[in-house]
Amino acid sequence: MAGGLPTHFKLYTGALIPSLGFGTWQAAKGQVGNAVAHALRTGYRHIDCAWDYGNEAEVGAAIRDSGIPRSELWITSKLWNGYHRPQDVAEKYHQTTKNLNAGYLDLYLIHWPVAFSLGPDGKPMDYPRDKDGNVLVDYALTDDYVSTWRGMEQLVDGSETAPRHIGISNFNIRKWKHLLSEAKTRPAVNQCEMNFAWPQPELVKWAKENGQQLEAYAPLGSGAKSKELLADPTVVEIATKNGVSPSRVLLSWQIQRGNVVLAKSVTPARIEDNFFLFKLAEEDFQKMEKMSAAYPNKARVVDPQWGGLDIFQDWKQ
Repeated sequence: MAGGLPTHFKLYTGALIPSLGFGTWQAAKGQVGNAVAHALRTGYRHIDCAWDYGNEAEVGAAIRDSGIPRSELWITSKLWNGYHRPQDVAEKYHQTTKNLNAGYLDLYLIHWPVAFSLGPDGKPMDYPRDKDGNVLVDYALTDDYVSTWRGMEQLVDGSETAPRHIGISNFNIRKWKHLLSEAKTRPAVNQCEMNFAWPQPELVKWAKENGQQLEAYAPLGSGAKSKELLADPTVVEIATKNGVSPSRVLLSWQIQRGNVVLAKSVTPARIEDNFFLFKLAEEDFQKMEKMSAAYPNKARVVDPQWGGLDIFQDWKQ
């Protein structure tokens, strides 16, 4: 990473989390291993994973083959929705650490504040569905996310394989505040979608005021939205002024906002380009803040509607 931006953020535990991570969401099997290997060679030391991405084993092989000491890496993964019952958390965690050849995770997150129903055999599964193919949601357990958090807390037992930190993902402010009020072990981070079209200024403000750490996923958007953001006139103007790519402006801006940012690509040149971030001039940073808040085509990249729930709003079934 270039000068000016923090290379790490300090969590409430005192641990330092790398401010730039390499994401593996939507990285296809057969590509993700090479992408992670190239990212590690480039200098990334923070790898973000999840059970639901379906590629942990390939990511784990790349980590193993890199030869980089485990102590130099920060590895994150996430508990999937089908395993929110407290008694299921530990088994899924240890499957993930085995897949990733990690021994332990630096950070383990509740992926979504949504719990799926048990499968037809009464056992947890990734995607239980009804006869019409709809994903089945356990509404009572979804509302009782604190009980899932108790299962997460039980993982942090001081053993060699225990996660060093636990956290959450896709929690709005109300759910985050409620969990903090009930937690015995505070969540270390909240990983949420944040990008130029979805900057979440209220969430960023609340996190700063309350000493909480955010991580930004999909910081470049995805698919058509990514093309839109990379071509935005404000972003292009600042990129041209600094002689860098638009993606570097978007990623740098997120770190300057105080958020860990997760860059993702399977293209070697882009992996390298995204690594060399820089501090924006204050006038450019403020312009990014202003224009993102007023972005005309606001829309989330990721907005699942499992069980008819509006996951990001305040609701209770």
